[in-house]
This record gives sequence, structure tokens and C-alpha cells, in this order.
Amino acid sequence: MFYVKTLEHEIELEPLHFGPKLKDTIVRLLKEEVEGLALANFGYVINVIEVPNEQMRSGIIEYDTGNVVFYVKYTALLLRPFINEVVDATVSQCNQLGFFAFVGPLRVFVSKHSMPEDMMNGFDPSLEVWVSDDQEVEIKRGCGVRLKIKGRTVEQGNITAIGTIKDNYLGLIDDGSGENADII
Repeated sequence: MFYVKTLEHEIELEPLHFGPKLKDTIVRLLKEEVEGLALANFGYVINVIEVPNEQMRSGIIEYDTGNVVFYVKYTALLLRPFINEVVDATVSQCNQLGFFAFVGPLRVFVSKHSMPEDMMNGFDPSLEVWVSDDQEVEIKRGCGVRLKIKGRTVEQGNITAIGTIKDNYLGLIDDGSGENADII
């Protein structure tokens, strides 16, 4: 899920940024450009941990614009969902087809067909909540669920996943009231 990796990025600077704080400006712009970005092969860049000075190469001048391009290597904390990985998520929306939950920036959809048998027909549209047949489990906005990632897609800087709670030890872990639920 989370891992640290060294990556490389290209920063283009206008001449007005040149001066004694050039390296600080490069680091600031690097963080602005890559933090929160979804890289197809690596996952979401959560945080730029380190930009070593020796990893900032000399810039290359673009003769058309006068701008300078710097190639910077940096160490970043990344979030990448793996298939069959079990994660804890917060439910953000419930509808008649299932529910959406977030694991940090990762949006996961759990279909009603990927829920336990006793919840498949338990959607209450007036309250927007999934309820089990015995009325003990309620999955609603703000509650915590433990789910397994079954698939993921990467498209235009965004990663989404499909999950399931239809397995042992998966499902509701926090009812959203601030106190842990006894349902595991």
C-alpha cells in the first residue's frame, strides 16, 4: 500500500525565479506539482520526503523562451493499491448499487454483489444506508469498513478501485459514532 521510492521529475523555471534561493524554489515547485498526483506505474504521490542537493542537475536553457529546465531526483512516499490487499476505508456515499469509500485519496466502489448475502437487499433509500437482515450492521456515510481490493483502474492521473466486503473478517469496523464497533 505505502512505500518509498526515488523518482525523477522535470521542472521548468522562468528567469524571474533565478537567484540565491533557486534550490528552495525548485523544491517548492516540485512539491506543488507532484504531491497528490497519481502516477500510472507507481500510485499516488502522498509526500515528497527528500530532495538531495546532489540530485539536482544543472538546468538546460530553452532558447525559445529563456526558461530553464531542471531534472530533479526526489524520494517520495507513494500509495499504490494492490489486488487482494485488505485496507480500512471510510464510506463517503451509499446508493442502491453499493457504496463508495476512500482510503486516503483512493476511491473504492463496493457493489451490492460484493457484500455478504444478508445485505444484498438491504438498501434503505430514505436513509441512504445498507442494513443487514438482522438489523445489526449498518453501512452508512462516515462509517469505517475493512475491504479487500479486487481490481483497479488508472486513467488520466486518477486511480480508482473495486472492492469487496464478502469475505471473513471484512465489513463494518467503525459505525461512525467515534466509538469502535464490536462487529468484526
